[in-house]
Parts: sequence; C-alpha cells; structure tokens
Amino acid sequence: MTIPIYQVDAFTDTLFGGNPAAICPLKEWLPAPEMQKIAAENNLAETAFFIPQGRDFELRWFTPESEVDLCGHATLATAHVLFTILNFEEDTIHFHTLKAGTLTVSRRNDLYTLDFPARMPVACEIPAGLAEALGERKPVQILRSRDYFIVYETEADVLAVQPNFAALSRIESLGFVVTAPGDNSDFVSRLFAPSAGIDEDPVTGSAHCNLIPYWAERLGKFKLHAYQVSARRGELWCEHRADRVLMSGKAVTYLKGEIYIS
Repeated sequence: MTIPIYQVDAFTDTLFGGNPAAICPLKEWLPAPEMQKIAAENNLAETAFFIPQGRDFELRWFTPESEVDLCGHATLATAHVLFTILNFEEDTIHFHTLKAGTLTVSRRNDLYTLDFPARMPVACEIPAGLAEALGERKPVQILRSRDYFIVYETEADVLAVQPNFAALSRIESLGFVVTAPGDNSDFVSRLFAPSAGIDEDPVTGSAHCNLIPYWAERLGKFKLHAYQVSARRGELWCEHRADRVLMSGKAVTYLKGEIYIS
C-alpha cells in the first residue's frame, strides 16, 4: 500500500523558512496508531491526514507523540497542497475536525487565510517553577488557555528565553507561548511543547488563536502583523473578529513522495 506524502513550509514564502508540515491524503482513515507511527517516522512538528467528505474534507493532526486538537500551520499546508497540487477548484476549503469544529482556508493569490476559533487566555494558578524554567528574564504576566501564555516586556526578552525543556515537560501543558510587543511588528512570539515531542515549534497557528485576541484587546486594534521569532521565523497577518480569528500566511512546497506500508 502506498500513501502520497507532501512536505510544505508554512507561514513563509522562503524554502527552509516557516514551519514544515507533512501532508498525507487518504481515501479512508487509517487506524490512529498507524497514523501516529507515520507522524513519529516523519519527525516533524505535525503530520496532517485528510479524507474527502463530499466537496469538503475531514482533517486530523499528529505530532511525533500524540494527536492534537488544533494545528494552524499544517492546516495551511494542507490547503496549499489541495490548491496547488491536487487542483481544488473553489476559493475556500472547509475542513471538519474532531474537536475544533469546521475550519476554513481561503486563497487570494499566494496568501492563504485561516478562519479559526479565538481562545482568549485568562488568569490562572501559576505552577511552581514555570518562570524559572524559561530562563533568567522575568515575565510580566502569566495566563492560560490551552497552553500557558507568558508575556514579557520586549522582543529582546522573548529572544533571550532559554528554556529548560526537562523542567517544562514536568509541567502539565501541551505548550508554552512566550510573547511581547514586536520591534517591527505588533507582537512576536515563540512556542515550546516538549511534552509533545517539539522543543520549539517554528510557527504555530494554534498559538495565534490566543495571541490575536490578547494583543487586539491590549493594543486596541483588530488587524495585526506578527512574527514568530524562532530560528526559521514565520510571518502572519492577523485579524480579530469576535469569537473568531483570521490568520494569513504563505507557503512553499519542499517535497513530494510516497510512503510504503503493509
């Protein structure tokens, strides 16, 4: 049995930038353990699997360690494959997911726009050792949505974060978002998810479900420009719309191939 596989760099217009995702089109679902093994073998932050549902698609995402409830960059990468390689002819794709509802991706020229749920971070009990696990610079605020959400004063503070990944993995959370006002953008961020097998994720769409409503409220504006300042770096154009967020970015294809499984 062979399965097509594509690898796409998302939230970038430059090869080897942004966040790489593997995309596997299926005719029907494989058993979840099989998809998990494929994701582990790919060893990327996310592998996305999708099947057709009429003119729409069902979509699931796996890290090397587990299935996740929401992933932005692999959704953008999946849409890029459908639009540019698999000849999807409409302007908007609807993805049906297990836990995040229906997600849409529309294309205008080379820019893809994702319509995702907003998840405003809120006050929380701060676990012992969290701030210390992120390095010497002290955050000004710690909140939580799905992930812990740690706010610093400056972009330089975010760039200076040196996580103790072993310590972070002992704190119960899928991820840890660090963020601050940007020097050349409205805000910057980084994300760490060692418990999911991802020490640092290059560009994280799901984190922007938290980042966009937070910074829209704090800055008093609904349209925002953002960078995720990982080593690979990603760029996003964002908009807050009540209980939804729009995030736009570009993508480039890196690889096309086949997986052979019994």
